[in-house]
Amino acid sequence: MAKKREEGNMGLFLDGVIEAMPLFAKELVAGGVAGGFAKTVVAPLERVKILFQTRRAEYQSIGLFGSFRKIAKTEGVLGFYRGNGASVARIVPYAALHYMAYEQYRRWIIETFPNVDKGPVLDLVAGSFAGGTAVLFTYPLDLVRTKLAYQVVDPLKLSVQGLANNEQVYKGILDCFSKTYKSAGIRGLYRGVAPSLYGIFPYAGLKFYFYEEMKRHVPEEHRKNIMVKLVCGSVAGLLGQTFTYPLDVVRRQMQVQQFLPSHSAEVKGTMETLIKIAQKQGWKQLFSGLSINYLKVVPSVAIGFTVYDLMKLYLRVPSRDEAVVEVVTHKRNIQSSSLRS
Repeated sequence: MAKKREEGNMGLFLDGVIEAMPLFAKELVAGGVAGGFAKTVVAPLERVKILFQTRRAEYQSIGLFGSFRKIAKTEGVLGFYRGNGASVARIVPYAALHYMAYEQYRRWIIETFPNVDKGPVLDLVAGSFAGGTAVLFTYPLDLVRTKLAYQVVDPLKLSVQGLANNEQVYKGILDCFSKTYKSAGIRGLYRGVAPSLYGIFPYAGLKFYFYEEMKRHVPEEHRKNIMVKLVCGSVAGLLGQTFTYPLDVVRRQMQVQQFLPSHSAEVKGTMETLIKIAQKQGWKQLFSGLSINYLKVVPSVAIGFTVYDLMKLYLRVPSRDEAVVEVVTHKRNIQSSSLRS
């Protein structure tokens, strides 16, 4: 009896907390949970993809399943999650900002331009700006995640195999962050940010565009079905990723540039790096790891959108149209209150 009473009190407390949360905070929480959950599910594929993108010949030559076997043999199960701590630490604030900023930009555009078409183009614009905002705030964590995933460590000897002699062994997120900052300053923490921004603007926009557009063609009675959300999210992720993948390869190579053999000339610009990869490594390298990325994107984007929508329901976030009315009404109430006072 006492246990039921405690559960009831806890339920009332959570209800009170949820009701007291402002709209943007609910969207932040929903986005953060969705991003962290989805990223952890696909962490092993993300590790192998990074090794493919950054030209580790010993992994590219043995393929996807051979890479899985090699990581399991040399690094154990935890090897599949090397760098995942940094990845989750980055993706939670990134996804939280991304989803929340998307909703905020969307509402701001509608409030500023009341006659704007509320169709897929609005989702494209809002999603693009939201992606850029999230990248700028969280990019150093993405850089750290890539460096941690790039190094291949023998757990017994703590030695790095097959890398340039000048590469440092990073012991964890803070150690990697500290050494990167000491060696190159703020610019070092933002190495490769340009292709990230070039890539995220179309990718984030297209992802929201395709997801919302597909949902619009689903009958109203089926829109809350989890399988429908998963399918819409999968197709949205696949289409968005295909158009922007070469820029992701450029970003990864710029991030680990200092670890490449000394005879590789360092390049600084995004387009210069893109051209040199195509000339020296072949245009196929610009799509290296894309098949793995498809395997990763399908569950990642699908789970992300689905968990986000479910979290919004749990947190009682109003529909987008209702939210716009709610925000406008709230602003008018504030203005009228200030006028009366």
